[in-house]
Amino acid sequence: MADDQGVSTSSGSGPDSHSHDPYAADRQRLQQAQAAGLGVTLKTYLALSGPGWLQSAITLGGGSLAGSLYLGVIGGYEFMWLQPLMMIMGVIMLSAIAYVTLSTGERPFGAINRHVSPVLGWAWLLAALMANLVWAMPQFSLGTAALQQNLFPDIAWLAGRSGEWICAGVLFAIAAVVIAFYESGGWGVRVFEGILKAMVGLVVLSFFGVVAAMSWKGELDWSAIAAGFVPDVSLLWRPVASLQATIDASGDPAYWTETILATQRERMIAAAATAVGINMTFLLPYSMLRKGWDKTFRGLACFDLSTGLFIPFLLATSCVVIAAASQFHGRFDTAELNRPAAEISGPYRANLEARLGAEEGKDVVAALDDATVNARIDALPKADKELSLMLVKRDAFDLARALENLFGKGGLTQKVFGVGVLGMAISTIIILMVINGFCVNEMFGWSTGAGSRVGGLVGSLLPGVTGSLGFLLLWSNSDAKFWLAVPTSNFGMALLPIAYITFFLMMNSRSLLGDALPQGRWRLVANVLMLVAILAASVGAGMSIWANIGWIGVGLVGVLIVLAIVVPAKRQVA
Repeated sequence: MADDQGVSTSSGSGPDSHSHDPYAADRQRLQQAQAAGLGVTLKTYLALSGPGWLQSAITLGGGSLAGSLYLGVIGGYEFMWLQPLMMIMGVIMLSAIAYVTLSTGERPFGAINRHVSPVLGWAWLLAALMANLVWAMPQFSLGTAALQQNLFPDIAWLAGRSGEWICAGVLFAIAAVVIAFYESGGWGVRVFEGILKAMVGLVVLSFFGVVAAMSWKGELDWSAIAAGFVPDVSLLWRPVASLQATIDASGDPAYWTETILATQRERMIAAAATAVGINMTFLLPYSMLRKGWDKTFRGLACFDLSTGLFIPFLLATSCVVIAAASQFHGRFDTAELNRPAAEISGPYRANLEARLGAEEGKDVVAALDDATVNARIDALPKADKELSLMLVKRDAFDLARALENLFGKGGLTQKVFGVGVLGMAISTIIILMVINGFCVNEMFGWSTGAGSRVGGLVGSLLPGVTGSLGFLLLWSNSDAKFWLAVPTSNFGMALLPIAYITFFLMMNSRSLLGDALPQGRWRLVANVLMLVAILAASVGAGMSIWANIGWIGVGLVGVLIVLAIVVPAKRQVA
């Protein structure tokens, strides 16, 4: 995992660690641009950007697509604000770790262990490692669904179970080849970043094109879309306004309020978690150090995160929410609605039976014969059936098919949408592999030499192995493959505060930052912004932990806090 200058995937070494600095020209170019004025500086920033685009490549993946898709389905335009707001919080915290890393030139894992807490350092590394291994699974699911459903639905040998193995193998091979460019160092890093920029651009253009076509046809209410960007945290404890009338008309408003609210919260947590995942926080500092950046590049780092990360994320996720909301929110197939219960199956019937179970008890309903259950389903109010249809899980194939009227019936919509989806999946798999190489080498302290090459190679391949086999053996038979990214994202959300709290402590560590420690008003503003981000992440993490593992999760968090306080930082120089 080392290039010809000895820079490993995990080394994080600054330029001073090499006899020859391959990035000295970039540093000089940046200094000259800063002296020439704002216009030249911004132009140079754009040319030298890179790590921010790596962040885009991972955040614009299966989690973002699923989060945006299901936000639009359940909430319409009322959740347009959520993902941009969480990304702003993420950019704040990523800027903090970038500031610390570029100011000190230290590898963050060692810096945390020496100056903050080894418990938090190891928790951060292990959480990022686990997130890589788990998050890779829905990416293979996403990419396979795009190949089979959107791009090549008529190729027989790509269909079915055998086709899933072929698709997963192709995705793994493509990712491994691109990783090879990154590992070659020097020009390979630039080729690698160029490929990822193209992929991110393709994703954004694909979804932007879909929404542009919808707007051209007059399908969108832009005033409602604009209003949806105004934050409304009350949606944490009330259903969206657009569904309230249907809930009130149902036979059991309390049941539907609870069900829809639980669904909303799950979607909100998933969408928030995919804005900035804990593994992204591991990627940023090491990718910057890999490029030889130091404190001269701190301004570029903020610019890079704003343009390479925030803008593509805002455009892509907003377009998916808009498309999903316009086509699915509050809508249902009237033909399906009018079918007798004896002809109903799948998720729609499951939702109806859950409604009966809430009224009469699950065990009671399970003991009834089919004819009795069908009779009781037929007797449900129309509003109950409408809500049951609205809550059926969709995937990206459904979304693309719903847009065929905008491009015609020739399959162009499926192809356009499929290209964007496939770009999301491949770019995310690639970055997960890169991050895992960093994690494994940092875990064993391998910065250069044969150890780092072997450790980085094994670490990079692990997400490909767990992702492909996890998808094939655990998730391949699920009804809506894109839905798998939602529970995965909830897992990631539970880990995020570990990173945020750690970065907050680093930004306030005099032993770590020395003269670079922020002072005065700048320190106050930075701390307030970081605390707001920590609060937002902690609320999401708390909801995710409580909903999934309850008091066990609370206990584990308590143990982590106690250990972080009790175990002292190792101040000695590594």
